[in-house]
Amino acid sequence: MSQRRPSYFAITAVLAVMCVPCAIAQESPGPQTAAPASVQSTPKPTYVAQSAGSTFITLPSGTRVAVVLENGISTRSAKPGDSVYLRTSFPITQNNQIVVPIGSYLRGELLDTKRPGRIKGRGEFRIRLDTLILPNGYTVNMNAAPRSADSGGKETMDSEGQVTGPSGKGKDAGTVATTTVTGAGIGAIADGAKGAGIGAGIGAVGGLAATLLTRGPEAQLPRGSTLDVVLEHDLQLDAAQINYHDLGQALPVSAPPYRSH
Repeated sequence: MSQRRPSYFAITAVLAVMCVPCAIAQESPGPQTAAPASVQSTPKPTYVAQSAGSTFITLPSGTRVAVVLENGISTRSAKPGDSVYLRTSFPITQNNQIVVPIGSYLRGELLDTKRPGRIKGRGEFRIRLDTLILPNGYTVNMNAAPRSADSGGKETMDSEGQVTGPSGKGKDAGTVATTTVTGAGIGAIADGAKGAGIGAGIGAVGGLAATLLTRGPEAQLPRGSTLDVVLEHDLQLDAAQINYHDLGQALPVSAPPYRSH
């Protein structure tokens, strides 16, 4: 009995049927053992707020600043709120660098003023400094008061910046004495010794009247007075704002006129 050879088409059909499950198995994803890769979006730039990073130079409280007065002050015309202008006459240094150069400006104001009385009381005014301006325009707030002043007169200054004028007692006594002597001389010419006594009395009364009508010496600081200013609190300066290439210029300082009281 002869065996029949399978036809080519039959073998092809069998192979095709057997390959179908394999193809299905290859296409099926099957169970996942790892999480699918996430879709990565383009990251947004992150902006971190950064501080200016400024370096500050601190002038400690108690630092002394030598200044020259630019506008004269007198209790004759001064009033609270009037501005006071000064400029530095000597540089301030720190770590071998000039921090506040010559020619820097200071601005302040008069806090209160009082004219001298006709019988008693001296002229007084008080200064407060609140602004420092460097030659390049950098401006900072400050809190300072002058401690001493060379005004060419007999004014005194306390630790709070109050200037007190001289007393007028010596001048008043001189006025009474002068008018007494003058009256006595006129009386003596008119009526001898008796007239001298009467004239002296009249002269004394006139001198006293003149004293009562005349105020004492005004408290004043003329233009060109030198003052010593003391910082009452730490003063911070931005190092980036300080121009070390412009150190200011020394300006001539004219001494205030001598004043006799």
